[in-house]
Amino acid sequence: MTDLKVEKNNSTISKTESKNIALSIQFSLDGFSFCVLNSLKNNITYFKDYQFTETQNSPESLLEAIKSIFKSDANLQLEYNKVTVIHENNLATIVPHKFFSEDALADYLSLNIKTLKNDFITYDEIVTIDAKNVYIPYVNINNYLFQNFGEFEYKHHNTILVEKLLKANTSDKKVMYVNVSKNTFDIIVLEHQKLILSNSFSYTTKEDFIYYILFTAEQLQLDTMALELYFTGTITKLDAIYKITYKYIKNVFFLESNNAIFKELEIANHSNYILLGT
Repeated sequence: MTDLKVEKNNSTISKTESKNIALSIQFSLDGFSFCVLNSLKNNITYFKDYQFTETQNSPESLLEAIKSIFKSDANLQLEYNKVTVIHENNLATIVPHKFFSEDALADYLSLNIKTLKNDFITYDEIVTIDAKNVYIPYVNINNYLFQNFGEFEYKHHNTILVEKLLKANTSDKKVMYVNVSKNTFDIIVLEHQKLILSNSFSYTTKEDFIYYILFTAEQLQLDTMALELYFTGTITKLDAIYKITYKYIKNVFFLESNNAIFKELEIANHSNYILLGT
């Protein structure tokens, strides 16, 4: 079952309007969201977020959930001048250019996750840090989206996240960014325009959550009394994971987006940072 979590408004985008705007889609085993960018005005005009009642257990069940959304949402049945797709999963690792070889993609991933011989592995360029993000996309969903839209560009969510955080980060000190989803979260540590660490974790309890944060801080020799930590994503001050983080790290903030669309949404402007953050 799928629940509509948030929508900008109840209107449907017209076929004429859709020819002048771009569609960005983001999906994970926990949900599906999309936004529409007016390419003439360079602003996001529409946003919709679906959350699955239960986390999907495979790319196959995720595809069935996405097909159901497409059948019921008229805004996904239009022709757009550009479509961008973001795969959100923890099947990725960042490799510096000097260590990168296209012949070793599976080897890079095997250090962190279990891969299969028939897995399709690709990579994104992250030019600003002279690195590549190696990952496994959900090929079945790419094939379905190609049937609906034709050619499109796709990237891994961590590529987008790192690129946006590098633009937002102005500190010369090491800063930790934590992007939270329903059952997973990403930790990015930056020092000015340098990527120090990027990793993703699964969690069930608040103790799992804080363990990975404190373990990362310890490994990087970060002083938790001085460290600045910025949250993005699905988290509020009322959440247990926020409260336990604040217990151990005092300089905790939300990385708020300046995107004007948040004035029309009843959600915090640090949420949905990968799609809406600026």
